[in-house]
Amino acid sequence: MKFYIISIFPEFFECFKNVGIVSRAIKSNKVSIEIINPRDFATDKHKTVDDVVYGGGPGMLLKPEPIFKAFDYIKEKGALPYTLITEPWGKRFNQDYAKFLSEKKEIAIICGRYEGVDERVKTLVDDEISIGDFILSGGEPAAIVIMDAVIRLIPGALSEEESLKVDSFSDGLLGYPNYTRPAEFRGMKVPQILLSGNHKLISLWRRWQQLKRTKEKRPDLLQKANLSDLDKKMLEYDNFEDFIEKVRV
Repeated sequence: MKFYIISIFPEFFECFKNVGIVSRAIKSNKVSIEIINPRDFATDKHKTVDDVVYGGGPGMLLKPEPIFKAFDYIKEKGALPYTLITEPWGKRFNQDYAKFLSEKKEIAIICGRYEGVDERVKTLVDDEISIGDFILSGGEPAAIVIMDAVIRLIPGALSEEESLKVDSFSDGLLGYPNYTRPAEFRGMKVPQILLSGNHKLISLWRRWQQLKRTKEKRPDLLQKANLSDLDKKMLEYDNFEDFIEKVRV
C-alpha cells in the first residue's frame, strides 16, 4: 500500500515511520509513505502556502495552488489514490472504515493547518474524515492515527496476525483483559482459570469478559454487534462461574 501525505510539516512523520509495526511494514515493502510538502510547489521566493481569508475573519488559510500542484505531482506518478482530508465535521473514523481503507492500494491524506484549507481543495477529496469531536492544531496527528490503524490491517504487517482477531472492535466488541508473569504481583493474582490449561474454558471466559466489558463501558456497541445465541446467554450472567454452572456448553 502506498500513502501520500500532503503536509507543510513533513518532519512530523519521521518518528512514526521509523518505529514499531510501521517501520517493519516499510522495510518489508508492505507499505510506503511519501510525505509531500506543498511549500515545494509554491512559486514565490518565500514559499508561501497560506493567506488571509476572503470576507475577513481570524487566522490564515492554506492556499489552493500549492496543494493542487502537489496533487498534480502525485497524478504524474500514475497514481490515483483514494483521497482524504482531515476535518472536525468529517465522517467519524472507526475500525470498519479502517478495514475499508486497508483494501485500497493508494491513499492520499491532505493535512490542514491554521483555519483549514481553501474550500476548492475539497474537489480533490473522496472523504472528509474526523477522529473525534475535538480540535487539533493540524491534520498531521489525525493522519498518523488513520495510517496506524490501516497499516496494522495489511496482511503481513503484523508478526502475529492472530492478534487482529482479538483486538477491540475487531468483531464489534471490546477486548478481554490480559495478564503475564508473575502470577501474583503486590497481592493481585492472575485469574485462576487462565492458569488451568483448559483452553475451551479459557476461550469462554475471554468471550464472557468481552461481553461484560462492552456492556459496562460501551453498551452502544452491543446493539450493532453480531451476537450468537451463546453470547446472548452469557449476557444474562454477572458471574462467569454461575454461567458455567447453569449452562451446558
